[in-house]
Amino acid sequence: MKNIYRKALIYFNTEKAGILEEIETGYRFTYNSDFIKKNIPISVSLPLKDEPYESKELFPFFEGMLPEGAYLEIVTSKFKVDKKDLFGIALKACAETIGAVSIKEIQSNYKYSK
Repeated sequence: MKNIYRKALIYFNTEKAGILEEIETGYRFTYNSDFIKKNIPISVSLPLKDEPYESKELFPFFEGMLPEGAYLEIVTSKFKVDKKDLFGIALKACAETIGAVSIKEIQSNYKYSK
């Protein structure tokens, strides 16, 4: 079992689409089983499947949601997040987005049911 460091719920509009986790070998994204039944993936780069996706790097879809330029400077300064901490930036800057997908941090005592 891999250690999990930080977790986030991934929402598609108001529905829980899955969970994104920072693990000792990188990152893992797992779709919520109820969301899979809707047959709408959050991205063409993350097709629906029951098994988790794992990657050494933050998945390009989620990295593409991150702020750049002046907004990145504001986020990293205000929340004291290192610019190399992509997961930390996502947790602080992607809770409210202009798109359908949002990233909301899970506190350590949160119980997630797939």
